[in-house]
Amino acid sequence: MSTSPPRMKSHPEGPKKPPRGRTTGSSSQTRTGRTRGGATRPGDARFDSAFETGTQGLTNARTRIVGDRTGFVADVMVFGVRSWRIGRRVLGRGFEAASGVIRPLGWAMLIVAPVGLVVGYLLGWLELAVIGFAAVVLLVVAALALIGRNAFRVSLDVPHDRVTVGEPASGRVVVANPTRRRILGVSVEVPVGPGVAEINLPGLRGGDEVSDEFAVPTTKRGVIRVGPVRTVRGDPIGLVRRELEWTGVTELFVHPRTIGIPSTSTGLIRDLEGNPTRDLSPSDISFHALREYQPGDERRNIHWKSTAKTGTYMVRQFEESRRSHLVIALSLANADFATEDEFELAVSVTGSLGARAIRDAREVSVVVSEKTPEFAKRKIFAIKTLSTLTRSRLLDDLAVVEYAESALAITDVARVAGDQVSGISVAFLVVGSTTSLTEMRAAAMQFPLGVEAIAIVCDPEAVPGMTRISDLTVLTVGYLEDLQKSLARAAAV
Repeated sequence: MSTSPPRMKSHPEGPKKPPRGRTTGSSSQTRTGRTRGGATRPGDARFDSAFETGTQGLTNARTRIVGDRTGFVADVMVFGVRSWRIGRRVLGRGFEAASGVIRPLGWAMLIVAPVGLVVGYLLGWLELAVIGFAAVVLLVVAALALIGRNAFRVSLDVPHDRVTVGEPASGRVVVANPTRRRILGVSVEVPVGPGVAEINLPGLRGGDEVSDEFAVPTTKRGVIRVGPVRTVRGDPIGLVRRELEWTGVTELFVHPRTIGIPSTSTGLIRDLEGNPTRDLSPSDISFHALREYQPGDERRNIHWKSTAKTGTYMVRQFEESRRSHLVIALSLANADFATEDEFELAVSVTGSLGARAIRDAREVSVVVSEKTPEFAKRKIFAIKTLSTLTRSRLLDDLAVVEYAESALAITDVARVAGDQVSGISVAFLVVGSTTSLTEMRAAAMQFPLGVEAIAIVCDPEAVPGMTRISDLTVLTVGYLEDLQKSLARAAAV
């Protein structure tokens, strides 16, 4: 027996109206915008705020995800760049260290060994594989040659720091073993100027030392750099070579040859000393005249007899005596010298004159030409003043002078020296055989009036002579020993 749900009765007047005083859910929703359960619906302000908040949170979450991915990629890129830089720096240092040890033949063997082995085995080429094995054996032997301790002390001793051209000079290397064990022999190299002195020292027992001398060439004027002393380890074939420096660099000055000029042979200079000039001075040796007293004059110069006769204070007036300020100008221009021997003789003459003046405690200035830079737009008119504090300082500067095409000629040197050096009494112009008399006279005229100009022409193997042209005296010297006689002859005339 089946049952069916009860049917609802229909009312003809429609749905019942709610009781008075109550509101339905729809009317309540219309006034407050809420449902009975407190839920929100579209159009409600709370619903819109919640929707915006959710959308913004979703957007922020997506932004965080994308940002995290971007930051991770950036960190990976930064790490990669830093790793690349560190690796490149390490590889660069390793390659630099290897380049200082492995010789070009060693690099060739490093290429031949793997190529010979790989290609020989792949192609079945026995000869090529043998070559690869031989290269490997040579590399192993070369690596074993580098093994060894450097437990010793090395010192360099150069007895003299200044010598004259042609004088013998030497240095000494001392190697000591401060340990108790015996060390093997070592090869020592000492750079001497452009060359290298090689010394093979034997093995040393503990506490022993060994020394060896080497010669330093002094055939040419200049500065010779000796050292640093370095020990060398390597294989006999020359695949590898390890050098270790032990000392610093010592400089040896090779001075130009000079000749001693006695003070009696400088009579020309001494005769000029004390001679009165046209310049007046309130106190000196040579009396000139009397004049009336002026404020500021010294009372000790008042001439009392003349004052008593005239009734006015009268003071003495003197002629200023000449002081011998020597200027020695050396041209470094190629055009003023025919050969290198002429220039070397000129440097020796300049050193002899300057050394004598310094020894006699005279005021002297030694100037040489300045060189115009290679890419300069115009010639530079300048001179270089050499040190005259001591004889050694002067010869040190003369040891490094060299003549060049861009250096100023003697005429320009004399003009600049006449403008820059004050109180010149005697000027020596040292030139070569290619300088004409016209150029010498033009150079002498660049000095102020009253300056005694002496040109010294250096012409090897020429007959010594003397020529006087107006206020210019020209001396010719063929050897350095001729300088003394030529100066004495010029003083006697």
